Amino acid sequence: MTRKDSLLALLVVVVWGLNFVVIKLGLHNMPPLMLAGLRFVLVAFPALLVVSRPKIPLRLLLGYGLTISFGQFAFLFCAINFGMPAGLASLMLQAQAFFTIILGACVFGERLQAKQVIGITLAVFGVLVLAQASLNGQHVALLGFMLTLAAALSWACGNIFNKMIMQLPVRPSVMSLVVWSALIPIVPFMLASLIFDGPAVMLQSLVNIDIVTVFSLLYLAFVATIIGYGIWGTLLGRYETWRVAPLSLLVPVFGMGSAALLLGETLTLLQLAGAVLIMAGLYINVFGIRLRKALPVR
Repeated sequence: MTRKDSLLALLVVVVWGLNFVVIKLGLHNMPPLMLAGLRFVLVAFPALLVVSRPKIPLRLLLGYGLTISFGQFAFLFCAINFGMPAGLASLMLQAQAFFTIILGACVFGERLQAKQVIGITLAVFGVLVLAQASLNGQHVALLGFMLTLAAALSWACGNIFNKMIMQLPVRPSVMSLVVWSALIPIVPFMLASLIFDGPAVMLQSLVNIDIVTVFSLLYLAFVATIIGYGIWGTLLGRYETWRVAPLSLLVPVFGMGSAALLLGETLTLLQLAGAVLIMAGLYINVFGIRLRKALPVR
């Protein structure tokens, strides 16, 4: 990569890492499902007025929007609202990589490589350690923990739909897919908020909206989604996937770092052990295990 593109990639990783802290801040004065719904309203409008509709089957667009947009963020926003620490959520969400591998094997018949099996095994142990920490009441509600895993599974399902879309004879641009798929979750989010929160709570959150919530919505919609996905899609189109994709491993690093710095979140030793196992599994899944052979010395 050029130095400019490397800095752009790093910028996106930092933006996505801060995303979880911003969600936590936005939820202090607005119910989670409504916050997520308003986020996608801002993503779709007014961008769809200047971005052409992707020429893909409606079923694939619906599947993509209902999984990677509605499912992922409905579960994630609710998980953080129910007490899941923002930093830990940024790490747990990366379990989508392993869910994607397993779903890819089931849907497309892809064979698992040895490094993927090792990575999944380590990550599963890490998840079990974090689950044990949750059961012991160590700063994480079990409901928030399970909802975050559900968010990761939804993201993985969205990845499968994304792969189906990218295998079409004419591939849509990343930005057109992001903008037009943002229309799909708006109504489900608002209906869900109406059912679970009620019209009085929704109206009150709008009437009493403050600058922190407004900032959160603007950041989530324009910075994290439109700018973030726009830059990331450009880099994926300019370079090989293996040069760009592994940089997403830094997202939980910045996520946990920013949560510790801005929210004062800390991890217990048991949670830290689980986090290390998951990060090790992610690393092995991407890079494998490389053993350097010692050179003979004359």
